Amino acid sequence: MGTYKKVKLTDIADINPKTSFENLEPSTEVSFIPMQSVSEEGRIIDYQVKQFDEVKKGYTSFVENDILLAKITPCMENGKRAIATNLKNGIGFGSTEFHVIRPKESVIPKYLFYFISQDRFRKLAEQNMTGSAGQKRVPATFLKSISLYIPPLDIQRKIIYILDKAQELIDKRKAQIEALDQLTQSVFLEMFGNLKGEKVPLSELCDVNPSKKEIENIDKELPVTFLPMANVSENGELDLSETRLIKEVFDGFTYFREGDVLFAKITPCMENGKGAIASNLINNIGFGSTEFHVLRPKENVNSTWLYYLTSLQSFRKQAEANMTGSAGQKRVPKQFFSKYKVVLPPIELQNQFAEIVHKIQSQKEIMKKSLEELENNFNSLMQRAFKGEMFND
Repeated sequence: MGTYKKVKLTDIADINPKTSFENLEPSTEVSFIPMQSVSEEGRIIDYQVKQFDEVKKGYTSFVENDILLAKITPCMENGKRAIATNLKNGIGFGSTEFHVIRPKESVIPKYLFYFISQDRFRKLAEQNMTGSAGQKRVPATFLKSISLYIPPLDIQRKIIYILDKAQELIDKRKAQIEALDQLTQSVFLEMFGNLKGEKVPLSELCDVNPSKKEIENIDKELPVTFLPMANVSENGELDLSETRLIKEVFDGFTYFREGDVLFAKITPCMENGKGAIASNLINNIGFGSTEFHVLRPKENVNSTWLYYLTSLQSFRKQAEANMTGSAGQKRVPKQFFSKYKVVLPPIELQNQFAEIVHKIQSQKEIMKKSLEELENNFNSLMQRAFKGEMFND
């Protein structure tokens, strides 16, 4: 392999090392990083500060430049990992669901970080998980069994530089896509934020959870689109890959049709913005999670206008304030749509907004294709790097 040599991960890093804090004062401030503070993009998004005495027992310890890898499902598969940097006093504590990988002098932390960021690595880790469904974990023995190709430090730096640049392009494209989403919200507020006129209950502008009676005599052998909650994103996108026969889903699932607006009613899906316009449905019919409210626009109500109204943070906050039920199982009741009042804009203005959204979405699709190309390029570069094919004499 020329400049590369194949090594075991344990040759170049310690797995879950024990760190002695015997001489640390109880009041010493340290960083605290729970699982939710590590993003699926590989970053620490929130640093908490606690006293050493509060966290010294019952948590995983790590130090500056250690690599954190989520071991539990679905956090590991979703990509939760990070390099522990900018720690208070160079010390951190966090979830016991982290593996800690401590690089030795022969490897740069970022090189190992990129190694565990590979889809190939995560798939292999997933295949080696142990435990029962919902509680599966990557065992430390898997990490201790892994081998990889490693070049000298100067080549590692070159590889890191190239991967960093590729990642920067991906981050910029993602930021542009996010800006387009924000633009749509801004246009909505600009067009409809200060409308004058009589306010009417939202339930007068749409049928809430329409009955299945209109399709009770339909051929139950017809295939239709099936949307579990996981197939609806927080920015209105649908995964239409699942199909069921009507007879399989007629009882026990929520019914909707083309053009209906789906609104997640359960916490935390509602607060996180889960919802969409039902579109491109097989046979124009869909069934899905019972945790959706279905809003069917009446005459002079445009689906796009209705969807973006229910996507507003102000709308979601009012919906949250009206939730009922116990902690962790709170839901927005159907009655909320009768309580929430809004000025109905002229249909011409709604249609104009829908046209603007269509143009923004078309631009977004171009950006998403570009993002896909950038991500494919990034993955190709990582494959070459960790197969020992980059800068190899």
